Amino acid sequence: MKPTEERVLLPGLVRLLMLLTAALVLVVVVVIIQFYGPVAASAPVANEATDGPPLPGSYHRPAVRAPDTATIPSTAAGRQVRYGRELIAHTARYLGPQGSVAHLTNGMNCQNCHLQAGTQGFANNYLAVAATYPKLRARSGTVVSIEQRVADCMEHSLNGRAVPDSSREMRAIVAYITWLGQGIPKGKKVYGTGFVKLPYLARAANQVVGKAVFATKCQRCHGPAGQGQPLADNTGYQYPPLWGPNSYNDGAGLFRVTNLARYVKAAMPFGATFDQPQLTNEQAWDVAAFVNSQPRPHLATPHDWPDISKKPVDQPHGPYADKFSEKQHKYGPYQPIEDAHPQPAKAN
Repeated sequence: MKPTEERVLLPGLVRLLMLLTAALVLVVVVVIIQFYGPVAASAPVANEATDGPPLPGSYHRPAVRAPDTATIPSTAAGRQVRYGRELIAHTARYLGPQGSVAHLTNGMNCQNCHLQAGTQGFANNYLAVAATYPKLRARSGTVVSIEQRVADCMEHSLNGRAVPDSSREMRAIVAYITWLGQGIPKGKKVYGTGFVKLPYLARAANQVVGKAVFATKCQRCHGPAGQGQPLADNTGYQYPPLWGPNSYNDGAGLFRVTNLARYVKAAMPFGATFDQPQLTNEQAWDVAAFVNSQPRPHLATPHDWPDISKKPVDQPHGPYADKFSEKQHKYGPYQPIEDAHPQPAKAN
């Protein structure tokens, strides 16, 4: 090769070598990042039917809002919806011991447990009820209607008797619940219904610790003996009794420690919300154990869970399809019980 040709080709070879080197470096960098670099965060995909809220500090969406009551029409149907909401908010005024319609319930209001007339996120929210009922419930082993679900609450949580399905009151309550669920596709849930996810403790929930939590966090509203605070006109409770003769009975859903723990984590003390909780996970478990260790009315439920293998891990009444004690089923630890069931049932 002549010197002139070398001078022409050399710069081109240098550029080619530089490009090849840069490409090789880029490949090496990509490989290193792929194996050792940080994993890119993917956008969360919400499964509205099963997901609880995100971890504290990373809440990425609010609970689904209920329809505005100002949009209830000024029609006969609208008046029925308003009456249903009034019955939820002030149940005892109409159906309590001094009720103007009937004397069926214990003096508590549905709203005492279903906060903001059943619209607060993860506080026994009603929004998905119309979309998910009728449905098969493991507790009864039957398909249950909205009316039957309301009746269950009156008999368990309000420790009373249900109004008949054909009554004006039942029709109004169902109308209100149906109105709340407008626009939600059949069979779907929305974010804010059900209970928040709460990891199991590695130990049993501690009633003694829970008593101290109750004294510092709860008794200001619910009273030192869990007796609650009646309204001034004695037509219900501003803050409901948590045990004793006027509280929910031992057949109520909140008598299950996991349900009560998840509820208080998301909604208690009063003013707390699922995205701004005021209790630690441990406090929620322990105070739930304390509250549900206190005396309350008993309701015999011999026909509940006809298939005992479908009982939830925290169902406090035997018999069971396993060998764990009634005490462990009530207070935990729950993970060993769940691990003993290859496909633990999600009972309602």
